[in-house]
Amino acid sequence: MHNLNPLDLFQGLTTLIASPPSILFGRLGLIVLGMVLLYLGKKGVLEPLLMIPMGLGMVAVNAGVLFLDPTTATHIVTGTAAGPDLAAAQHQAAQAAAGHMPGTLFMSPLVEKTDSLMYLMQVDFLQPIYTFAFSNGLIACFVFMGIGVLLDVGFVIARPFLSMFLAIAAELGTVATFPIAIAFGLTNGEAASIAMVGGADGPMVLFTSLTLARHLFVPITVVAYLYLGLTYGGYPYLIRLLVPAKLRGLKMPARPMVRVTANEKLAFSVVGCAVLCLLFPAAAPLFLSLFVGVAVRESGLRYFIAVIDGPILYGATMFLGLLLGVLCEASTILDPKVLILLVLGIIALLLSAVGGLLGGYAAYFFSGRKINPVIGIAGVSCVPSTAKVAQKEVSNVCPDALILPEALGANICGVITSAILTGIYITIIPLLVK
Repeated sequence: MHNLNPLDLFQGLTTLIASPPSILFGRLGLIVLGMVLLYLGKKGVLEPLLMIPMGLGMVAVNAGVLFLDPTTATHIVTGTAAGPDLAAAQHQAAQAAAGHMPGTLFMSPLVEKTDSLMYLMQVDFLQPIYTFAFSNGLIACFVFMGIGVLLDVGFVIARPFLSMFLAIAAELGTVATFPIAIAFGLTNGEAASIAMVGGADGPMVLFTSLTLARHLFVPITVVAYLYLGLTYGGYPYLIRLLVPAKLRGLKMPARPMVRVTANEKLAFSVVGCAVLCLLFPAAAPLFLSLFVGVAVRESGLRYFIAVIDGPILYGATMFLGLLLGVLCEASTILDPKVLILLVLGIIALLLSAVGGLLGGYAAYFFSGRKINPVIGIAGVSCVPSTAKVAQKEVSNVCPDALILPEALGANICGVITSAILTGIYITIIPLLVK
């Protein structure tokens, strides 16, 4: 009778112990990190809709470390492998210990053969969602469509030039980080993907990295979503550092209310979609998704609004966080380039905030010192977080000062300019490689 080793029963522990020290401690660290992200999401420090499923997925994938090819996993588990199957199983086990497997028990993101894919879809429960909604960027389009339903483009139409100017200024990080990343040794595609973190728009980063740096899209996207918390926690300190209290409390002169009708907003979405898709067809799925959401909102299609604003947006957000967490296993995150990505992500977001505030100062001087420069940071397109941060910092100094309408205009326009930068990068980078 075969003597049962207790570790044969708890195979996750066996695989964990057999891992090289770097992988072992990396997995344990990521389990702890996943728990921390979940806690911070619960406390509201980070976005709970994303961090709770992402943190839990990170915990599960790094705890369940049975990295096996599905065609041999059953034989390993049951101990029935023999001959060529045994050799293949041993090879898979060796790869698992080294952390070089193409996937996990949850999914295999690097599948190429269709027969392997169909087999995996019967085994790995997240594989169909990844294959049909994540790996092709569809989940980013779903999130963008939901964002479109939530946006009121009337704030942009009411102040188009100010909104566009501040949004462009706040793209400093997405532009300036590119040459910095090249200097760090990244390829053009990798540099463009991490530079998009400066736009503070997760779906855009996901879409760009899937197109230009597929091998690094997991750490790049994880870095993007982790750092979005900086717009809540870090930007207020940057505002206080760069804008003196006297200017933060500047009350802008009352302006006549600009009434923008639903028809005008709908026309804006149609024309904007057509022009941007014509100029940047590589990012047409993002433009279409965004403006479909806007058009549905302004057309008053209540049932469509309920579907997009409910199941599509929140379902996509949940699975986005869950899949990012599951993809975040130790061998991926311990890539030496990840440390560089962490540094560049911070640089991108800081430069975008500085660019936005510089744009705010420019608007302040050109307007005859009538525009509050804090508005500029709202050009960083984390909707509506940066607009709220700007208003809160102003209110802390002067409770009667209202800048939210102008801030929301810059904020919403920032979403559009980030999508434009995405289209530019996706169009130009492949041409640079040739």
